[in-house]
Amino acid sequence: MTVTPIPGPIDPPARLLMGPGPIGAYPSVLRAMSAPLVGQYDPFMTHAMAETQELYRGVWNTRNDATLLIDGTSRAGIEAAIVSLVRPGDRVLVPIFGRFGHLLAEIAERAMAEVHTIETDWGQVFPASVIEEAIVRVRPTLLALVQGDTSTTMLQPLEDIGEICARHGVLFYSDATASLGGNAFEADGWGLDAATAGLQKCLGGPSGSAPITLSERAVEVISARKKIEAGIREPGDASSPDFVRSNYFDVGMILDYWGPRRLNHHTEATSMLYAARECARVLLLEGRDAVIARHDLAGRAMLEGVRGLGLEVFGDVAHKMSNVVAVEIPEGVPGDAARGALLEDFGVEIGTSFGPLHGRVWRIGTMGYNARKDAVLTTLAALEAVLRRFGASVPVSGGVEAAAGVYAASDSGAV
Repeated sequence: MTVTPIPGPIDPPARLLMGPGPIGAYPSVLRAMSAPLVGQYDPFMTHAMAETQELYRGVWNTRNDATLLIDGTSRAGIEAAIVSLVRPGDRVLVPIFGRFGHLLAEIAERAMAEVHTIETDWGQVFPASVIEEAIVRVRPTLLALVQGDTSTTMLQPLEDIGEICARHGVLFYSDATASLGGNAFEADGWGLDAATAGLQKCLGGPSGSAPITLSERAVEVISARKKIEAGIREPGDASSPDFVRSNYFDVGMILDYWGPRRLNHHTEATSMLYAARECARVLLLEGRDAVIARHDLAGRAMLEGVRGLGLEVFGDVAHKMSNVVAVEIPEGVPGDAARGALLEDFGVEIGTSFGPLHGRVWRIGTMGYNARKDAVLTTLAALEAVLRRFGASVPVSGGVEAAAGVYAASDSGAV
């Protein structure tokens, strides 16, 4: 008989995660995940769910009653929103300025939508006028737009898009996975009908839970497609022939699970609920604006730090997310080998990129728990050492001094 060796307990190495995500979680989030489990209908559990909903209304800055979690990674939230809002044959418009616009288009296509796209160069964003022209031409049911695309580090302005969508009768959905918590997001003020995110970026938690918020108009669309499972259906329950073509991602049923009926849909991921609750609690305890300002400061320090090392920054910096910067890999430096040395010798992780940017840029993040001075300076010091090892000529302490100068100016009130 073959005996399978039993490994020891899980013991990850110490890492400073300074890539585009995932990042290191807040210590209190990790502690929350170790809390005891309770039954899904235990009064403690349903109260924790209601608390989490109210906390995320604060995170999204919304009064939407339909504010909750989708159990799964941020991609689960994206798919739940799109498959629940989009009927087969509906027109969906996706402006693409990086990898994750392509993802939205693919998910909409899998939902049997008639997908239309517009594209701009990676490293750029769309003027509102260009999006409006496409809306007039395509006449979509839904506009699906990434706010922050980590593949390019760009932050798409959303402030004017909601009004355009409302004027043309278009539902407005945004994927805020990479941006929520570290950049401004005004779900109500900007006229969003739906928005989703993940915990593993600026919210400072693990991947595995997807916050979602839905306007009343979006809920009306979803409710019109409601079909309750036969095994739990009660007399008078809706059973639309135009039902959502996914069971797990049917937001109509998930709303009933989180709502007053507590109608069973799945078993809530208890430890992830605890984590998501704590991510929102920590953010609101520090203050929503204060957390955004902390990300802005850390992002500016990292930006000036890589410039201080003589590195070129990719893309339109005026539209860069605060929480991640893409830097051109210096000529002659093997990008993946240098990243490997940074991880192996210093325990610091930074990211590469996708598609046309793979092997051309590194992506360095400053988000969540790691949007702090010591993490920024440690990363820059380690990066300088690795660059020298691979033959790059960089100013001595150029990165650390430039970043420290940003923090010093902030402390003095100069910025």
